[in-house]
Amino acid sequence: MGSRLMTVANHNRNPPPAESREDPIRGVVLVVDDQPDTLALISEVLGTDGYTVIAAMDGASALERARMITPDIVLLDARMPGMDGFEVCLRMSADQALAGIPVIFMTGLTEAEHIVHGFRSGGADYVTKPLKPDEVRVRVEAHLKRVRAQRQADMVVNAGGRAALIAAPDGTVRWHSSRAGQYLQTYLDTSLGGALPDGLLQWLARAEPSSYTYECVRGQARLSVRVAGPAGREGWILTLVEFDDEASIHELSERYGLTHRQAEVLLWISRGKTNRDIAQILDMKPRTVNKHLEHIFPKLGVETRAAAAAITLRTIGS
Repeated sequence: MGSRLMTVANHNRNPPPAESREDPIRGVVLVVDDQPDTLALISEVLGTDGYTVIAAMDGASALERARMITPDIVLLDARMPGMDGFEVCLRMSADQALAGIPVIFMTGLTEAEHIVHGFRSGGADYVTKPLKPDEVRVRVEAHLKRVRAQRQADMVVNAGGRAALIAAPDGTVRWHSSRAGQYLQTYLDTSLGGALPDGLLQWLARAEPSSYTYECVRGQARLSVRVAGPAGREGWILTLVEFDDEASIHELSERYGLTHRQAEVLLWISRGKTNRDIAQILDMKPRTVNKHLEHIFPKLGVETRAAAAAITLRTIGS
C-alpha cells in the first residue's frame, strides 16, 4: 500500500429508509486501524450515513493525513504496531491545529488503567471491540454535536462582548445573552423559544447576508442585526447592536460640553453626512451647520471632520 494510507469513499449499497432514523450530522471522519476488516466495517457504516471517511493503517500515516485534511473527528485504534494510538493522540494534542479534534479510541482493552491512559492521552471517549455499528454511530454523532456547539459558543464569545443569539434554521431562538434578550423583547417581540419575525427570516434566507445588516427602528433608537456565524443545518449566530440617537446625543453633549444642537450635528458628521445633508435633516441652513462646527472642533480638540467623526464613534462605541 506504499504510504499505508487510503481514502474510503462513501458507500450506499443498502441505504436505510429516510424515516428509519434522524438525518445525521455529516462530517469528515479519520479512522485509524491496522486491521482492514475494521476499516471496511466503519467505512461502510459511516459512509452509508453520509460521512466522508478517511482511513489510515498506522500512526505516522494517521498524523500525516490529519494535518492534511483536519478531520472533524478521529476513530483511533489503541493498539497498533510501531506508534500506538495513545502516542498518536498525544501528538495530536500537542499540535495546535489538531488539539481540538475529538478522538474516540477503539480498543479491546477494557481494564481501567488502559481506559485512564486513553483519556490522559487526550481521548474524548472510547468504544470496545468487537465494534457495534449503532454504538459507533451514536458516539460519533454525539461528539460532533458537542464540538459544533462549542464552536458556536466560541463564536459568540469572540463577538466582542456584544449582544448575541443562536437561532435554529426555522427561526426559533435557542439561546441568547442577557442583553440580546432585552433587545429581542424591545425590537422583535421575541423571547427564548420564540421565533424571529418573518422579515428577519427572509433577510437571513438571502444570499450572503453577512455583507450587510438588518435593522429595526423604534422611535429614536434602532437595532442592527448581523450574521456572525454560518447559516446551515445548525442555524445562525447573530449579533445585535443598539443605536440610540437620543442617548448618543446626550453622551456627546455631557462628555464634550456641547449644546444639544451641536451634539446632533456631530452625530451626523460621524455618519458621513455633508453640511447640506445635515442641514436638511435638522432643518437648518448649511452655513448654520458650519457655524456649529466652528464651535465643535475646538471643544473636541480637533481640526478636521474625519478626526471629529473618529472621536464620536469611539465615544458612542464605548
